[in-house]
Amino acid sequence: MIETAYGLNHAFTAPHRIATKVGSDILDNGGTAIEAMVAAAATIAVVYPHMNGIGGDGFWLIHKPGSSPISIAACGRAGSLATPTFYKSHGFNHIPARGPLAALTVPGTIDGWRLALEQSQQNFSLAELLAPAVALAKNGIAVTNNQSITTGEKLSTLEDVHGFSNIFLSNGRVPQHGEQMVQSALGNTLEAIGLYGTNFFYKGDIAETHASFLKDHGSPITLQDIQNQKAEILKPLSIQTSSGKLFNLAPPTQGMSSLGILGIFDRLNVKQPETFEHIHGLIEATKRAFIIRNAKLGDPAHMEYPPKHYLTDQYLNDEAAKIDFSTALSWPNEPKDGDTIWMGATDKDGISVSFIQSVFWEFGSGLTCEDTGVFFQNRGAGFSLDPGPNQLAPGKQPFHTLNPAMALLNDGRVLSYGTMGGEGQPQTQSALYTRYAQFGSSLQQAITMPRWLLGKTWGDATTTLKFEENFDKKIIDLMRGVGHEVELVPSFSSIMGHAGAVVRHKNGKVESANDPRSDGWAYAR
Repeated sequence: MIETAYGLNHAFTAPHRIATKVGSDILDNGGTAIEAMVAAAATIAVVYPHMNGIGGDGFWLIHKPGSSPISIAACGRAGSLATPTFYKSHGFNHIPARGPLAALTVPGTIDGWRLALEQSQQNFSLAELLAPAVALAKNGIAVTNNQSITTGEKLSTLEDVHGFSNIFLSNGRVPQHGEQMVQSALGNTLEAIGLYGTNFFYKGDIAETHASFLKDHGSPITLQDIQNQKAEILKPLSIQTSSGKLFNLAPPTQGMSSLGILGIFDRLNVKQPETFEHIHGLIEATKRAFIIRNAKLGDPAHMEYPPKHYLTDQYLNDEAAKIDFSTALSWPNEPKDGDTIWMGATDKDGISVSFIQSVFWEFGSGLTCEDTGVFFQNRGAGFSLDPGPNQLAPGKQPFHTLNPAMALLNDGRVLSYGTMGGEGQPQTQSALYTRYAQFGSSLQQAITMPRWLLGKTWGDATTTLKFEENFDKKIIDLMRGVGHEVELVPSFSSIMGHAGAVVRHKNGKVESANDPRSDGWAYAR
């Protein structure tokens, strides 16, 4: 049985044990939580490539003692040639999910590393922070079972995309669990970024190589688009609940939905954990929040109302009043795909970080530049070609499932938490938060306990309400009794996401927990 890791100084958790090792080494040697996260972000891009990469985006929540959290949105914008007309001229009524036409938003995560590092003292050079990732890429990693399985499952959509097979297959076949995979070009790219700075990715030789490559393969991204990419510091969204103040990212992420679920549920006044009222209440709150998300959320510059409109007390009260404990609201609604990695950290000075990095689908667009080892995200496939808040336009930000979470609890604890899993991210966050912060389970128990998933997400094709098969059968029967279309899936299934959490107590004690559904490790010292 996995137990919560406890310490007195700092903590780190990630869905791959090597990323945790790299991040914890930085903390052990006096680095900040932000430095540890940058080192781990580079590392996990190498060791868990099916879930993320430096050709994707990143989002941060950073809390320093005595101040409110800040958020960093390192979200790429659509290329200057990316228009509905462009895609329709290529014969598409929707944006394809793979290949050059799916690579339509600029990678943002590396500029997010820069902006995050500027928020605290630096004890390590960028080259030192990226050195473990460089070595792993050049010397090779052992392929995880998760990567091997995912590659096999998605191979038919990826094997013909330029560059993918040469980098991520082993002599034309799916790499096996434990097999060595070398990414020399990516190692060289990370080494250059370490030596010359993150700007080298956007304005140096790497940018020119990528711009030429993307143009040659028909992507709508130009050199100027890459050069113009900038991460932003934004004020996070927040709500006050009975257990604490919760924070998440503003649009174009679905952070609004994650907060909405917990805000609605808080108003249901559920008293007992792991009851029908607890689980049904969260699922129905999820439906209410997702209806709003699907109809209203997009690039904030193009939304009808500001996101805080949907998080007011009156709005949340009205949504909670619509929940019926005798009848489940009919479903499905439009699903939102995506996968990613979440990592959390806290350091000896009390800085806490909640971080997420993603390429959208597994291996993103699949389009891989063999000269740099970088494959490009397909986050822009989340745009619509039809009129609405999420309609494609040059320079526009796509809808993001990514939303790292944080909470300042009433007793002084700082909880950093999150998960991968597209549609499942807000749902897993709600399970983790209510179990730990509202109902008092241990941090590890809140993550390990059986979970549910409404709708479609990573690695899945159906839109039912899924429960892991080790869930309480009495609860499942009650859920079916009020009209939920229930499907059972194997216990500890990856479709439930890879969650994690780090807690800093008011007295300085720290906790860390990791998901047994992942390949990760939780560390505290």
